[in-house]
Amino acid sequence: MEWWHYAIAIVGGFIAGCINTLAGNGSAITLTILTEILGLPGNLANGTNRIGVFAQTSIGAWSFARNGKLPFKRTRYYILLTVIGAVFGVLIATQISNEQFRKIFSYLMVVMLFVILIRPKRWLIETELDKKMPLLLSTPLFLAIGFYGGFIQMGMGIFFLAAMVLIARFSLTESNAVKLLVVGIYTFIVILIFAWHGMLDWKIGLIMAIGQFAGGWLTAEVASRHPGANIWAHRLLVLMVSLALLKLFFFPA
Repeated sequence: MEWWHYAIAIVGGFIAGCINTLAGNGSAITLTILTEILGLPGNLANGTNRIGVFAQTSIGAWSFARNGKLPFKRTRYYILLTVIGAVFGVLIATQISNEQFRKIFSYLMVVMLFVILIRPKRWLIETELDKKMPLLLSTPLFLAIGFYGGFIQMGMGIFFLAAMVLIARFSLTESNAVKLLVVGIYTFIVILIFAWHGMLDWKIGLIMAIGQFAGGWLTAEVASRHPGANIWAHRLLVLMVSLALLKLFFFPA
């Protein structure tokens, strides 16, 4: 690696860490760096990317929890389901190509953009303490989101936030805190599985993790204390989904 490779990896990781903490789809940045700039094959990049994801989600979840923004007791069932789904997703990811899921992801992003833009005030609610999702809905929903996250990670945060805010009725800030915790838990397991299959580049992953750790910590600290965090998180969601659609449909890899 040249010196500028290190710089791009750290700066790109920092930006992705900020984006993933407040919204999602920051892995679009890190996966592009890993494959297009650093030259890693797709499956190796998919595994290596999880090192930085674990760094940013761990510090971000800790920061939210420290500031009283992580409702663990009320969301532990959703967390468990998502982790279980992610384990199955990563087992499939080590066996087959990501291309079919990327096509599905393209069209899911179109739907998600409409969901985010229509009646945006739905995303700015405060947590409804008396709201509880029925098991027949929450079980398949969070298992499916976890499976997707385990398989490819990119965009998982957006789907998780939609489920938490629009269906489970948590605030966007608390939903982000739970998202970071659940992604951190299953990413640790995912890293072990990818490592077992020899699909990690530890050097590159740890370098990128430096930036992602810093971005995750800084953004979580600001979001935990800023009264307008929900508004900015929603704006960032709209931006990231829009950029994802532009990339997927007009600048395909």
